[in-house]
Amino acid sequence: MNGSKTVLVVDDDQNDIFFLRRAFNKAGLPYPVHDVRDGQEAIDYLSGSAHFQDRSQFPLPDLLLLDLKMPRVSGFDVLRWLETRQELRNLPVVVLSSSNQQSDIEKAQALGADDYLVKPTHFDELMELARKVSSRWLGSSTKS
Repeated sequence: MNGSKTVLVVDDDQNDIFFLRRAFNKAGLPYPVHDVRDGQEAIDYLSGSAHFQDRSQFPLPDLLLLDLKMPRVSGFDVLRWLETRQELRNLPVVVLSSSNQQSDIEKAQALGADDYLVKPTHFDELMELARKVSSRWLGSSTKS
C-alpha cells in the first residue's frame, strides 16, 4: 500500500469528519486524511491559496470526498470550479452526502463527480464504505 496518498474531506459537520477518519483508521487504511469545513476552504486548499500554500503540509489530494450541502460555497460550486481546473481533471471526486435525492445525484454527476455515495448511518457501514472507496480510487486493499 502506498501511504503517501492523501485524502481531502470537505464537510461542514465535524462529527462526520471524526467518524470518517476513525473509519479509515479502523479499516487499516494508511492515508493521511486532511479536512476542510466548506467549499471555499476546499477551493483554497486545492488551489494552494490562503494558508494552504505549503504543499508539504497541505499536499494535493489523490482523492476528494465532497459533501454537497455546506455554508458559503456548496459542493456543487466546488464541482463547477473543478471543471475549470485542467490541472485537477484527474482528481477523483466522490460525493459523500446525506442526500439520496435523485436530482442531487444527477446534478453532481453532470458536474463531473466520479461517484456518489450516501453517508451511512452505522459505523460498520462507514468502515466498509472507506474500504470500498480506498480500493476503487486509491488502489489499496485492506485487512478485514
